[in-house]
Amino acid sequence: MGHGRFTRYFIFIFFLLSAAIVSCQKDQEVKDDAGSKSDTTFTAPDNYLAAKGTLKITLQDSTYSFDAATDSIAFVNVHNGNNQYFGITAINKAHNMSFGISSGGYALSNINTNVAGSQFILKPDKGTADQYALTDSASMQNYGKISLSAYKQDSILAKGTFYTFLIKAGLGKPTTYKVKGIFSLRLK
Repeated sequence: MGHGRFTRYFIFIFFLLSAAIVSCQKDQEVKDDAGSKSDTTFTAPDNYLAAKGTLKITLQDSTYSFDAATDSIAFVNVHNGNNQYFGITAINKAHNMSFGISSGGYALSNINTNVAGSQFILKPDKGTADQYALTDSASMQNYGKISLSAYKQDSILAKGTFYTFLIKAGLGKPTTYKVKGIFSLRLK
């Protein structure tokens, strides 16, 4: 496994663990407090749980939505040695849909950065999960872009768009899908 692939897998594992932590915290907040959140940060500085807002993902002809009022959506910043990554990770309340996307560098307003990793998992009530991951094709020069129009401005946590290319895990010849998304997340 090459260094670049290892780094991507490390980032995905971190994002998935972050999503699980955030999801558990979100469930605990609902139990502990029927409304107000006093602190939107979790376990590490510069990682934020959105209090309001949405994340929408379009894959083929379907749009999947996360709503911060009921689902867990986090904006995370990861420091890996001298490397810096940022991204969004989300898991729905039913725990049958999760998404993560990351980019190298620092999160700032008005930037357009390259996608470093992404994964989307759908688990229907019956059957096996559909798993989509960033293509590992050596011929792909463009894994997508994340555009942040706003980051940590007043009560705005992050606002922007993205696109990436994911392949569906499974047997047979993999098909690459272009996935598009939009997010508007608020701290309060």
